[in-house]
Amino acid sequence: MPQYRDKDWEKVSSWCQEQNREERAELKKMGEVPRAKLGSQGFEVSKLGFGCMGLTGIYNDPVPEEVGISIIKHAFDQGITFFDTSDAYGPHTNELLVGKALKHLPREKIQLATKFGIVRFDNSKVIICGTPEAVRSCCEASLKRLDVEYIDLYYQHRVDTSVPIEDTVSSAAAFLFLFS
Repeated sequence: MPQYRDKDWEKVSSWCQEQNREERAELKKMGEVPRAKLGSQGFEVSKLGFGCMGLTGIYNDPVPEEVGISIIKHAFDQGITFFDTSDAYGPHTNELLVGKALKHLPREKIQLATKFGIVRFDNSKVIICGTPEAVRSCCEASLKRLDVEYIDLYYQHRVDTSVPIEDTVSSAAAFLFLFS
């Protein structure tokens, strides 16, 4: 992981603030980020979502926590309200980061998605689990890491072919119904 100096982050922070001013002015000219309805019950998200995976590294080095939080806040300030994470990213550190960022934002205006099903990466193989017990355990852990009372969109990251999909989905639905 590269070592960052305070001066480097001062430059990045200054650049982000300038970009933010310019982008806000541009957005005022263009209008707001369009929204889309998902499903039939009126759930609405910004058409432009923010996938948070890269903030904690998967294909890149992770950014420092304060930078990750400021990036998420910046995205929200630009009209993005749909944020996607997963318990597999980090693992777990991405949900922790997103949860910290949410403390700076109005939760009622955020649509939060997270995923379950990937247990770990073992060499070049992805270990998955979609048992009802795992779904419940993963959801409880995600709620705790995100430090939220509810998750807007919870879905399976990878399908566990050793478990009937009806068992996995009905377990997720039953558990999430308890929190709705």
